[in-house]
Amino acid sequence: MTHLTARPGILKIAPYKQGASEVDGITSPIKLSSNESPLGPSPRAIAAYEKAAAELFRYPDGSQHDLIAAIAGRFDLPESKLICGNGSDELIQMLIRAYVGPEDEIIISEQAFAMCRVHALAQGATVVTAPEPDLVADVDQILALLTPHTRMVALASPNNPAGRYLTKTELHRLHENLPENILLLVDSAYADYVEAEDYDPGLMLANTTKNVVMTRTFSKLYGLSALRIGWALCHESIIDILQRIRTPFNTNAPALAAAEQAILDVAYETTVRAHNTVWLEKLSATLTDLGIEVIPSVANFILMRFPNDPAKNAESAWRFLLSKGIIPRPVGAGGPANCLRVTIGLDSENEAVIAALSEFMKR
Repeated sequence: MTHLTARPGILKIAPYKQGASEVDGITSPIKLSSNESPLGPSPRAIAAYEKAAAELFRYPDGSQHDLIAAIAGRFDLPESKLICGNGSDELIQMLIRAYVGPEDEIIISEQAFAMCRVHALAQGATVVTAPEPDLVADVDQILALLTPHTRMVALASPNNPAGRYLTKTELHRLHENLPENILLLVDSAYADYVEAEDYDPGLMLANTTKNVVMTRTFSKLYGLSALRIGWALCHESIIDILQRIRTPFNTNAPALAAAEQAILDVAYETTVRAHNTVWLEKLSATLTDLGIEVIPSVANFILMRFPNDPAKNAESAWRFLLSKGIIPRPVGAGGPANCLRVTIGLDSENEAVIAALSEFMKR
C-alpha cells in the first residue's frame, strides 16, 4: 500500500522555533529574545498603518510602486533593481526556488539566516556549510567548497547570533573569486545599525553586478516585524525572474504604507540607531567587567559566552534570567557553545539585564 509522502528534502528540516515571549509566573516579562526594536515604529509609520485600515477591502498595489520609489530615493538606487517581499524571508525563498534545485549545491555560511537552509532543502538541493572559525563569514572557507554543482552562496552580514560583519574588502574578494554563474546572496537584515566605515551591506555589488542580491528588512531598526515587509536589490535580469514567480499581492497594503513612511522618517531612524549604539557599547563594557565574554557586535543584540563552571554557564544564566522575568535567546545546535544572546532593549530593560547578570556572576 502506497502512502502520501513529502519531498525527501523536507523531511530533513526541523521546524523553526521563534524566540520565547512568556515566562511562567511573570505577568510582563522583558522579552529580549527576538531582536525586535524596543522603540517601535516611527510615528509616521503608525499613522500610515492606521490610515490604511479604512481601505482594507482594496487589494494592495501589486507594483509596490510607492515603497520602491521611497527606497530608491533613500539609497539613490534605480527602481528597476528593487523588489519587495513578505519579509526578506520570502525574497530569499523566491531566489532559492528560482535558482537552486535537485543536484545543485548551495554553500551557506555557518551563521547565515536559518531559513536559507530550510528553503534549499525543500528544493531538494544539497546544503554545504562553510565554517565560521571566528564567528564571521570566512571567504577562504567558502571558496574552498566551490564545485561545478554550486549554484548559490548565502551569507549574513552582520550575522546572527554573533553580530559580526564581513568587511567590504573581504566581501568584494569573495565576489571576485566566484564564477559568474553562481549567485551571491548577502542577507543584510541588520545593516541599518552598522556604523563601521569598512562595512558594505552588499549594496554596491548588488547595484553594479549581475550575480549579487542584497536583502534587507523593515523588521529590525524600523520596528515593523508584525507586518512582514522586506526588500531586495539586484540586477534587472534577476528582478525579471523573481517577478515571474512572485504572487500578485505578496506585500499587504498596510505594510507597504507603513514601510514607505518608515524609510522616509530619517530623523526617527537616527534616534533608534543612536539608542542602539549607546547601549551596545555600555552593555558590552559592563558585561565584560562582570567576567562574561562579549562577542563584538555591530547589530542590535549581544552574544555572551559564559564560563564553563556549571554554576556560571549559559544554561544556569538562562534559568536565572528567566527567574528575574528576563527572556534571553539560548543559542541552539549549530551556534557557538555555552552562549546566550540578548537584544538591546529600553533603558530600563538594559539596566535590568545588568543588575540580574551582576547578581548572577557574584553569587
